[in-house]
Amino acid sequence: MTPTIQTSIAEHFGQVKDPRQHDVDHLLIEIITIAICAVICGADTWVEVEEFGQAKEKWLRTFLILPHGIPSHDTFGRVFGLIDPDEFRQGFVNWITAISQLTAGEVIAIDGKRLRRSHDGRLGKGAIHMVSAWANANRVVLGQLKTDEKSNEITAIPELLKLLVIKDCIVTIDAMGCQSKIAEQIIEADRASHEEWRRDRESA
Repeated sequence: MTPTIQTSIAEHFGQVKDPRQHDVDHLLIEIITIAICAVICGADTWVEVEEFGQAKEKWLRTFLILPHGIPSHDTFGRVFGLIDPDEFRQGFVNWITAISQLTAGEVIAIDGKRLRRSHDGRLGKGAIHMVSAWANANRVVLGQLKTDEKSNEITAIPELLKLLVIKDCIVTIDAMGCQSKIAEQIIEADRASHEEWRRDRESA
């Protein structure tokens, strides 16, 4: 299927600023595109991302320029270590929202997980906790936010909910997130989504 403007990676990640100053061999949007495609196909490391690119270069060239071929794993790691994580996260959320087809009754599971091997006692670095929203039927992560401690999930969940369209969806959260204010936010978000949908229908 030919990507539309609404669903293309270039459209939704176009606002991510290139942190490199000059003399770049690889376009930022192409680095991002290859990495996303590789991760979707199961790549877990930058070496695997590079190997995916090398194996699928012919296919990638049907929609990418690749003026200097496939970037090295060092280039992938260096560039992703420099780009603004908030800009990337917002682009990812916008892209996933555009391509996912949430249906009435879709279950969105919000849960917090501790990332394995993310702590470093020697450097005094605590473990990273991620709060994610998972669309059960579509089997895709709709959004994620990082917290420093598990107790901060309560403050992260409302921020994550702001990124989601939850019209007619069933939202599940574990006991820690069962707060009256969070429940009120979910109800209000669903109501606002219905109002927006109604206005769109009337103006069509």
